[in-house]
Amino acid sequence: MCFIFGDWKVLQRRNERERETRRRERRRERERARARVMSNLLLKVFEGPLSAMSKYYRSAVGAELSKYGLRYDDLLDETANLDVKEALDRLSQEERDMRQQRLKRAMDLSMKHIYLDEETRKKQTPFDHYLSPTLAEVEAEKAEKVALGSDVAYNRQIP
Repeated sequence: MCFIFGDWKVLQRRNERERETRRRERRRERERARARVMSNLLLKVFEGPLSAMSKYYRSAVGAELSKYGLRYDDLLDETANLDVKEALDRLSQEERDMRQQRLKRAMDLSMKHIYLDEETRKKQTPFDHYLSPTLAEVEAEKAEKVALGSDVAYNRQIP
């Protein structure tokens, strides 16, 4: 009799734990739903100002990059992120040479404390992305390797 009573107590505790776990999961789901509603509301409220600020920021960054003849992808540093290094290795030699030339010109202009002339600035295309698509491919391959459970061939983060 005592043995059966003990089993019943064990089952009762297990059921209580399962109910508590389900309660916690429902509570978390409600909190997530509230957070989604709140974030959607905030996005709608701030959509106009954020859009205006993003346009202003993009134009300001574009103007600064054009002063030195750089593109946005030129700012990605291959020594800080090895995914960028891998993406650069996949580019054609011509693209890499053009990137090096732009960086050298920008450093030279910066050291001389001058900017490109207005005529040359107008020809610049600071948001013509040449490296970002390749970088996205490299990062997708890395994520796929991790998702498949295979070890990443090499660590692409510098400590």
